[in-house]
Amino acid sequence: MASKATSVSLNLLLLLLVSATAVSQWIVQTLPGYPGELPFKLETGYISVGNVEFFYYFVESEGNPGADPLILYMNGGPGCSGLNGFLYQIGPLKFNITDYIGGLPTLIYEPNTWTKTANIIFLDSPVGAGFSYATTAEAWNSSDSKSASQNYEFLRNWLGLHPDFLTNPVFLGSDSYAGLTTPILAQHIINGNEAGIMPHVNLKGFSIGCPHTNTDLETNARVTYAHRMALISNAMYESAKSSCHGNYAVSTNANCTEALSAIAQCIKLISESNILEPNCASLSPKAEEERAPRSLTENSQNFILPSPITTADFWCKNFEYLLMDIWGNYRSVQDALHVRKGTVAEFFRCNLNITDAKHYTYDITDVVPYHKNLTHTGLQILVFSGDHDMVVPHNGIEQWINALDLTVDVDWRPWFVTGQVAGYTIKYTNDGYRLTYATIKGAGHSPQEYKRKECYDMFCRWIHYYPL
Repeated sequence: MASKATSVSLNLLLLLLVSATAVSQWIVQTLPGYPGELPFKLETGYISVGNVEFFYYFVESEGNPGADPLILYMNGGPGCSGLNGFLYQIGPLKFNITDYIGGLPTLIYEPNTWTKTANIIFLDSPVGAGFSYATTAEAWNSSDSKSASQNYEFLRNWLGLHPDFLTNPVFLGSDSYAGLTTPILAQHIINGNEAGIMPHVNLKGFSIGCPHTNTDLETNARVTYAHRMALISNAMYESAKSSCHGNYAVSTNANCTEALSAIAQCIKLISESNILEPNCASLSPKAEEERAPRSLTENSQNFILPSPITTADFWCKNFEYLLMDIWGNYRSVQDALHVRKGTVAEFFRCNLNITDAKHYTYDITDVVPYHKNLTHTGLQILVFSGDHDMVVPHNGIEQWINALDLTVDVDWRPWFVTGQVAGYTIKYTNDGYRLTYATIKGAGHSPQEYKRKECYDMFCRWIHYYPL
């Protein structure tokens, strides 16, 4: 009996030791670049999904964490880190860009953070984005469908480790390309709940900003959008419309090819992200063999801006994005976030190497059927778009929403922030299902990066079931 008791004790001790060495979640109280302790609760960690270690940043609501919604937020690319949403879009911190002269970028608090009224998980997904990594060569491969499936497993595993949030209403949030996988993820959750898979995910709806939804539809919408915004002439538009028969995604004859070529020449120097802003060079990495040597060391301490620095150096919006690449490659930053050493060779805001190196397969081009199926689920949906975005033009979004055959609940009208028109909105219904569509006036791609206050007010009203 003594021998058996000793064996049980040893097994228990071994289990405790293994558990102690396998800790994968940490509370972060300070971050390099931010003075003092963080004014919110931040947890970082890894969640295992098969042979992939997904990294996340979880911010508890500054309101009532136990009752406020829980949001899983996914960025686009594919390949953009959750830090993109955290620092540029809806999170509680942002970079101080007004007086940056090199070295470690500094951080300041963002008062219009969505975490004022919601718990948010910012996810590095798919594998290869941010600090997420694979433990086998095969696991580095992903796709649209695989990403949605893995995100579902991530959410269930995360809830299993955070049982205090099992009863919170759950919403999905996404930006740009991640809009493609969001309705698929929602369908996975609904199917899993119906099958009794535990833990149950208390899904209530999702929010999608400038969402990629249908590749051909968005390609066609760009030509119409360019015409509406006077980027191409009426004659050019009519020529393309008649010769291409309204289909600009694939040219079927010489006249169509010629018309589309003329349009392309007119808009190629326009910033598609915001047609009113300067067209900047991309800061995303190219495939390894195409990339020029970078001036960043492991700690980014040798990064030097063009000298002398003047206000003219700050005209390009992409300058803000560069700060994340610098900040995220500091060893002190990665240590503070508890990034596992040796798992990421170099951090990028948006790691497009995963697509350039053929690790990602675009296997879904249309999720309108998923949206159609979800209209019978009673979910609450928010779809929003910047009206100066030509990457995913608002007219294309409106087209697929109209294809859902919903009933108009509240017709097209302006919505307001501080007494000013912030955009326009329309609300649809279908037997408990509610879809609110909103434009953000003057915003590009992505709207949260241009109009933080307006986007926060929009979100806050919607998430608490108030009209815009």
